[in-house]
Amino acid sequence: MEVPIHDDMIRLGQLVKLAGVADDGAHARALIEGGEVSVDGEVDLRRGRQVHPGSTVEVAGAKIRVISA
Repeated sequence: MEVPIHDDMIRLGQLVKLAGVADDGAHARALIEGGEVSVDGEVDLRRGRQVHPGSTVEVAGAKIRVISA
């Protein structure tokens, strides 16, 4: 799935919510802190990580590609 963003970056927690993988911020936080989210193939436990267009995020088997809007 591709998720377009209007800025030059989005925070990881916001992206997980925007993509519809998490119902809310608490769910996004639980997924990220539980080690279930990887950015460009590496697990990242930081909700505030900056994700830029061209990056691929994987959550629970779903691949999310960030693109510029």
